Amino acid sequence: MRRPLEGLRVIDLGSRVSAPFCAAILGEQGAEIIKIEDPGRGDSLRYLGPYVDHDDQLYSLYWAVEGRGRKSVTIDLRRPQGQEILRSLVASSDVLCESFRPGTLERWNIDPSRLPPSLVTARFSVFGQDGPKSLRPGLNGNALAFSGLMHLTGDPDRPPARPGVNIAGYLTGLFAAQAITSLLYERDARGTGTGGVIDVYMYGSILRIMEWTIAAYDRLDWVRNRSGNSLDNAAPIGNYVSRDSRYVYIVGGSQVFFERLCQAMDRPDLAEDERFATPAARARNRKEINAIVAQWVSEEDADEIEARCVARDVPAGKIYDVADFAADEHVQARGDICTIQDPIIGPVRQQAPFPRMLGETPTAPTGAPRLGEHTDEVLSSVIGLSSTELDSLRADGII
Repeated sequence: MRRPLEGLRVIDLGSRVSAPFCAAILGEQGAEIIKIEDPGRGDSLRYLGPYVDHDDQLYSLYWAVEGRGRKSVTIDLRRPQGQEILRSLVASSDVLCESFRPGTLERWNIDPSRLPPSLVTARFSVFGQDGPKSLRPGLNGNALAFSGLMHLTGDPDRPPARPGVNIAGYLTGLFAAQAITSLLYERDARGTGTGGVIDVYMYGSILRIMEWTIAAYDRLDWVRNRSGNSLDNAAPIGNYVSRDSRYVYIVGGSQVFFERLCQAMDRPDLAEDERFATPAARARNRKEINAIVAQWVSEEDADEIEARCVARDVPAGKIYDVADFAADEHVQARGDICTIQDPIIGPVRQQAPFPRMLGETPTAPTGAPRLGEHTDEVLSSVIGLSSTELDSLRADGII
């Protein structure tokens, strides 16, 4: 498998999701990832469930997924000796990802102003490195609430809902990985020799995908609200319950898809009905057309509904849970799930690296490392510490 970022070294000072996920993306494209953790305890993800009971100890599957593909080095960054070790590591590195509260690295004398100018530093936070809210604590939910996405999620007559996964953390990591590679391109391909500092704030990643929400507020004074599984400006669209109690997602909002759906339903008359003849008319009468589609779906099993829609080129499909997804022939044919050899619990199936080069099968990353597993290896090979020096640092609790 091609590894376009091979030869780059990334120092991961992050915790939780966004910064480590950013590093993981770079690692899955070939970069070497060195994760710095607190001696004795390590990343908080090591203690976040769900857990596997292994040798009477609980092992985090969250960590097994998000800790994979990197080396673990323990350094106490709160102490001057630990800070000096980090500066030595960074001297031969290309990227640093960190997610401490703004101002922390400055207090520890390891902020970007004290690091090589060639380094690309991504600074992750919820609210950004400056501004009135910059020092507030927060996680994924805070970013979703502040950006407005949580306000749009759920049914209109129910409280706002949180999406089922840490979308702000993962999306922030993805945006950051792209920005990092752009600065590396500028530094290396254009020959500037200079890296840069990226202000990666979680609510910003959500804000960027909010579609027309702000423009509509600006020009139409329209405050967008929750619409559940339907859309205010297109119909029919939604999750419909089949005869065998499965949900099927169907999109018939555009004119071409609606006409195809009418054929799949054996209801060509609907396309001629003045209530549904145009996208604007269907949006005005969305409750009526959605009810008609819901009735049709309720009279057949989900497999039959899906087959009839697919046969007419209507975007539709059963809503999967993880068991459905893992058993799907398409997923198996494309290798979307790979087996990671975890050093604690052995082989465990996880999502494969994404994206992939066309025609290549993704290579499974190495398993999430044991705490401090690579400390001696990295500190001796990268910055030249001797075994005597390592023993002394370990005795003092620095590593």
